[in-house]
Amino acid sequence: MCFSIVGAGDDLETVNGPISANVGCSDVSSKEEHSVNRTSSNDLADSEHSECFKLFPKVMKPCSLSLHCSRNPVYFSGRYLKYSRNVSQTCWIIEDERKGEASVEEIIGNCILPFCAGDKYKFHAAGREDIDVRMLGSGRPFLIEIQNARIVPCEVSVKEIENKINNLEHKLVGVRNLKIVGSEGWTLMREGEAEKQKQYAALVWISRPLEDTDLQKMSSIKDIVILQRTPIRVLHRRSPLEREKIIHWMKIDQIAGSSQYFILHLCTQAGTYIKEFVHGDLGRTYPSVGSILECRAEILQLDVTDVKMDAF
Repeated sequence: MCFSIVGAGDDLETVNGPISANVGCSDVSSKEEHSVNRTSSNDLADSEHSECFKLFPKVMKPCSLSLHCSRNPVYFSGRYLKYSRNVSQTCWIIEDERKGEASVEEIIGNCILPFCAGDKYKFHAAGREDIDVRMLGSGRPFLIEIQNARIVPCEVSVKEIENKINNLEHKLVGVRNLKIVGSEGWTLMREGEAEKQKQYAALVWISRPLEDTDLQKMSSIKDIVILQRTPIRVLHRRSPLEREKIIHWMKIDQIAGSSQYFILHLCTQAGTYIKEFVHGDLGRTYPSVGSILECRAEILQLDVTDVKMDAF
């Protein structure tokens, strides 16, 4: 311990006040020893801290803070119509070759995205139709998810988007009932997919002339259960399964001047393979239109005319 002498004689003064000059050696030694021990402890602690901080590298560059902000997705719902037999639902590329002239996903998504100033979009629909099948009537329910939208369009802007899609020059796709919905729209779509019914109109050819009894036979069928194995045409990309599906009703419209061509209207359970139901897929779908009419049947064109989902 260091003392500062400010006077002479028998008394010594420290900066903190006087102490007696006759302090015993033992007392002084004790205080000096305590000071030495405290200094040693501090030196040891400093040494330990130094060892700990050796684990961290020296920072040679100034620190920086980067802040990124994003928001929850904005969802648009509606129903789309597809007027072309050369437009896929989503972008379809096989071996670097594009199939079809466009896709529903791209046409709708590229119209909505700029209005929202979002990063990207994701397209979801209640089922899908083949590229050569038109989607008519009430349209197919869809949901489009805009990620990190910087603008949420007002009702007027949403109507402007709908008009823009419906007035595109090529007229490949249209939309109905476009609106902004919450994330619950996703749940409603998934629930509705399992319950929905679909209606179709198919141009069919059979190998013999159509008879009046055929019309009666087809129209009398209600809620018939059919068994479908995975179609040959999609077997390369889907699991080989057997599925039971329901044909709710059928009706035939004759074509004037033709005895072997007719329009078949039918309502089915979601997920039914309509093309295979007509021609039988080499017996993999039974019964089929061909087996019911006891002749060869082929489907030439197919349109979806209604997708029944109350939530959309």
